[in-house]
This record gives sequence, structure tokens and C-alpha cells, in this order.
Amino acid sequence: MRGPMDISLRARELGRWLAEAALPLWRDKGFDAAGGGFVETIDMAGEPTRADRRSRVQPRQVYCFAEAGQRGWRGDWRTVAESGLSYFDRVYRQPSGFYGALANADGEIIDPSFDLYNQAFALLAFAYLAEVIPERKTEMVGRSNDLRRRLEAHCKHPVAGFEEDEPPRLPLGSNPHMHLFEACLASEAVDGFDRVAWPNLADEIAHLAMDCFIDAETGVLREFFDHDWTAFPGEKGRIVEPGHQFEWAWLLLRWAERRGNAEAIVKARRLFEIGETHGICGKRDVAIMTLFDDLSVADPVARLWPQTEWLKAAIRFASLSDGSERQRYLASASRAAAALQRFLETPIPGLWRDKQKADGSFVDEPAPASSFYHILCAIYEVEDCLKRM
Repeated sequence: MRGPMDISLRARELGRWLAEAALPLWRDKGFDAAGGGFVETIDMAGEPTRADRRSRVQPRQVYCFAEAGQRGWRGDWRTVAESGLSYFDRVYRQPSGFYGALANADGEIIDPSFDLYNQAFALLAFAYLAEVIPERKTEMVGRSNDLRRRLEAHCKHPVAGFEEDEPPRLPLGSNPHMHLFEACLASEAVDGFDRVAWPNLADEIAHLAMDCFIDAETGVLREFFDHDWTAFPGEKGRIVEPGHQFEWAWLLLRWAERRGNAEAIVKARRLFEIGETHGICGKRDVAIMTLFDDLSVADPVARLWPQTEWLKAAIRFASLSDGSERQRYLASASRAAAALQRFLETPIPGLWRDKQKADGSFVDEPAPASSFYHILCAIYEVEDCLKRM
């Protein structure tokens, strides 16, 4: 059985890859010094593309470089973190105070529409910049409070959580709430941020997840909902993503540890069990993309990001366990790290593959910048959790 030595070795390999290959490459080629902002993709020859830029990529990359700076990476993280946020504001911010969805490579907005998901990542970036650039903390506190209040005024759900715009678009989704939950957990931990509003919103989302997103009978977490937070009708309401089973498990564990909430640990354990038992392809040993709510396979393609969420959840469970249970989670973490590393085997170190087909081959396409947030977070989470053991 793979154990602590194996995952420790993999953690060191991943840490070196991040510091020596990925961060320098995405700092150099992944930031558009001429036009500003972060590029959407880098091709396998190591060159940036002119693909349209989703707004979520900008604060996700700001998070990556702010967190790398906080962790002591010696590269010039600050220039791109601050410039990336400035570009995000200049290009995507709408008169409403919310951020639009898509721009072209020349920085012209193509789709100004509202998406709760994109606002959640803005909040995450504000929290991490406040931590690492103290002189901008007051500004980030104000911007964070302002955006939260705008969300509450614009699309607060009458029961709990948020709607998608006003009037509400259906289906409602658990995924934007997951990232908003993550932003709340980050914000409540930063000195100077609102010590009432952020914990309260985190608690609200945690309970919404436990009461509505997670099926009371089976323990699966659904993706799409009707306006009353019941499963959305038809096939869409049956979608279950193994990567999100793991990601919600990781977030609920973090919340449960802060709040001393035993129910959340039970729910998280079941989410992880479902993801590991039914969401890992036995042949390829990778987390696949989609199941149905009867736990049959809906989409056998494996993308990179679910491997990182499997790794984060497994290593956090290991850090909160002991004895044979810890060994079991460490073995799972090692499998997840091995799965992740296969996606990182590219001609130029620091890039990654995004999609593995059912036959085990990878789709030949540029590396998406959006994956960096998942990878960097997973590597740092492994390092942190191993220190706790």
C-alpha cells in the first residue's frame, strides 16, 4: 500500500515542478505584458494563444501568483498579480459593479453577462491580495464588502444562497456556490475582513449544501436545481461530478474543522467515498468527468482538475485521521498525485494536458490557464497537510 513516504516524494516532485517550471513559464508566457491581463491558453510549443479570455481566468491567476508570493516564490509575482487585477477591472467590470463573462485577446468585452461563478473568483482574489500586499488590504476589504452587498441586493435567493441573475435563470447551480463558499472561507480568515458577514455566509452555504445539494438518501451531490432547490427535472438534474464530490468534501472538511461540525464531516466522508468508489476509472486510475445520480458513468473523459480535487480531499482526510484510516487516505492521495502527474507530462515542463479520452490518450490542445488554480492549490494543500501529520 502506498503510504506517507510515497506521497511525500510526490509532493517534493510536484513542488519542484511548480516553483521551477510552471510558475516561471506562466509568469513569462501566460501574462500579456503588452496588452495586460492573463492569456487563456498556452500551446504545447510554449507560446501564448490569442484565444478569447474568460473573465474567471483573471482572478484565478491573480490568486495563483498572490499565493505563490505568500509562500515565498522568488519570481516577480507582484507585478502580474496587481496588473492582472487591474486588467480584470478595466476589461470586465460593468456599470452594475459586477464582472462580465468574456473578452477577446485585444481586451474588448464580448459577453458582459452576469455569472455568479465569476463574482466568486473576484472575491477570492481580493482575499489573497489583501493577505500578501498589506498596503492594499483596506482597499480589498472595501471592494470585497461592496461586491458581497451587490450580490445580496441583486440575486439573493429567498430561502438560501443565490440565484443566477434577476429575474432568476434556471437551473440554479451548486458549482457557483462552491466557489463562493471557498471565497467566504478565505475572506473570514483575513484580519480586517468582516468577521460577521463572511462566516455567516459561509455557514449559510454549508447548510444549503448539506440540506439541499447533497441527496439525503444517497449522499451524492447534484449540480443543477429548480428554484426551490429540488433536483432540476430531467437528465440535467441527475448529473453528478466526481471532481465536485471531492471538492465539496474538501471545503466541508475545512469548514467543519473551524466550526466543530460533526455532521459536515460525515457528509464529506460520504462524498469522498462516492467519488473514489464510482468516479475513478479502474482501468486508467483517474477521476472521470461525470456520473448520473444512480452512479452509472455519463462521461468517461477525465479532465485534469478532478485529479487535483481528489488529491486535496484525500490528503486533508489523511491529516484528520490516524492509524489504518490515515494510511488508507494517504494511499488514495498517492494515487491522485500519480493521476495528476500524468497530465503534467508535456514536451515543455510547466504545461499540462486538460483531457484524457476513454482510451487513455490525451487530447492534443493548448494548456488552459484556468487549470493552474486547481494545480497550485492542490500542491500547497499537500505540503500543508503533510506538515500536520
